[in-house]
Amino acid sequence: MEDRVNAFVPGPRAHASGKPGGPLAGLNFAVKDLFDVAGVPTGGGNHDWAKYNAVPERHSWAVQTLLDAGADLIGKTITDEVSLGILGENPFDGTPINTAAPERVPGGSSSGSAAAVAAGLCDTALGTDTGGSVRVPSSFCGLYGIRPTHGRVDTAGMMPQAPSSDTTGWFAREAKTFARVSTVMLGEAPAALPTKLVIATDAFGFADPEVAEALQPMVARLKRIVGEAREDLMAPQGLSVWSRAQRTLQPVEAWQTFQPWVEATNPRMAFSVAAGLLNGAQMPASERSWAALMRQEARARLRHLLPPGTILCLPTTPFPGPLRGLPTPQLQPLRDRINCLCAQGGLTGSPQVSLPGATVDGAPVGLSIIGGRGTDAALIAVALAMEEAA
Repeated sequence: MEDRVNAFVPGPRAHASGKPGGPLAGLNFAVKDLFDVAGVPTGGGNHDWAKYNAVPERHSWAVQTLLDAGADLIGKTITDEVSLGILGENPFDGTPINTAAPERVPGGSSSGSAAAVAAGLCDTALGTDTGGSVRVPSSFCGLYGIRPTHGRVDTAGMMPQAPSSDTTGWFAREAKTFARVSTVMLGEAPAALPTKLVIATDAFGFADPEVAEALQPMVARLKRIVGEAREDLMAPQGLSVWSRAQRTLQPVEAWQTFQPWVEATNPRMAFSVAAGLLNGAQMPASERSWAALMRQEARARLRHLLPPGTILCLPTTPFPGPLRGLPTPQLQPLRDRINCLCAQGGLTGSPQVSLPGATVDGAPVGLSIIGGRGTDAALIAVALAMEEAA
């Protein structure tokens, strides 16, 4: 298969056949280059990472699970360096093309996986989500994507970044495929639909007005499906406060993860990646203590907002994918705004699904639904109902 969107890592493709007769027989998948595939280096988006780490001898749990269910592996996909990125641009392997909006970034760090699914090169693909790395490319590329409940899906054989926030996620173009894959990965079929909806007014107010307006038909459809709806604040302390807490905790853990590699090898890396690691290395103890308390507050808030049978909706991202190749000074404000709508994932560990269906100036934007911890299957049921009601 020709890689016309630069989604796959350079070099020979990783291939493996699924077991015959499984529930995913007939589907194929790709995997972000953070997942171990037996006999293939795990590159992590940085050419010096693979040199430091042995070639894995067994598949990661997620790869093995999809193979056991009958899906065929067709390759490993490009990622932002060591998953420390949110826009999808990689100076080593290039930026995958977002076929839904070719002049715009695909979103990261699961950029190649999202680009491959969006281009129809595979039916589904594995990504990781620590601070938004499945949710953001889902929004920018017009895909279904899930960040599961933290700890719900086994991350064995998945390259870590910040373990208290790391999750395995996946993408699909259609809700039925998304549900098939989710049933296998979650070990649970889609559950009963929720009966109450909370609309996060602070998140809709934070998004660009054009995005909030474009998502209104999807919100109206969601209201019809769920039945009872009300408005409330997701983050009464402020979305930027939740973002600050996540941007304190995540870099500290990332530095702890990558410190041995950095100190032993002095690897080549992009300025933004090096700056993020340096930020984590220098984080004051007082900031870490404050952020840990804010995480507790955020978790308490979502427990209050999301009792059984209730979901919350918000824009997945505050804007469509930015233009490719923007200069560094323009990128950080964009990252900061994205983080304000993604921080709840790492802070609370709640499951979140991004739903496609809206565009701004021809570029996709997603609507997200969040449930209480462990309600992943109910969110998959909503995704199916939304596609059927479209």
